[in-house]
Amino acid sequence: MKRPQLEHIIRAAGSITGATEVVVIGSQAILAQFPNAPDELLTSLDADVFTLRSPHDAEVIDGAIGELSAFHQSFGYYAHGVEIETAFLPDGWETRLVRLRTAATGNATGLCLEVHDLAASKLLAGREKDLDYVRVLLVSHLASVGTLRERLHTAHAPAEVVRRAVERLSLLVAED
Repeated sequence: MKRPQLEHIIRAAGSITGATEVVVIGSQAILAQFPNAPDELLTSLDADVFTLRSPHDAEVIDGAIGELSAFHQSFGYYAHGVEIETAFLPDGWETRLVRLRTAATGNATGLCLEVHDLAASKLLAGREKDLDYVRVLLVSHLASVGTLRERLHTAHAPAEVVRRAVERLSLLVAED
């Protein structure tokens, strides 16, 4: 996914829900802070989004512009309506959201995770594709190991999940 596609998803999600703000918490959130991010970070065909207006908007988003929708079939990418509880996030993530508002987002503003909050959520999830994503962030110098380690220690997640995420980060750093 490229930035114009994310802007289209933000515009569409705002339009169908009536929300003026659409939060992007998935991997494509990187496009707000780094519009020219490395291609390895832009392989996903979906953007994980929710609104602050109503938790029911996730269902509306999935139905109208989600996977296998007419939107997906027409454009080749789609939104995945999620809830805030979908991801473990560090304290203060809301204050660090990166705003994405352009003519292409219409009346909606994308509120995208800051790169370290995004990387922390990926390490906490711990799937292989998430570790590959964080590896590219670190190798590309888009994220700092020190900041990422600090964010992990403030995550709203069980202690064991945080411990494993810190171990994953240590392993990624040792690979360099």
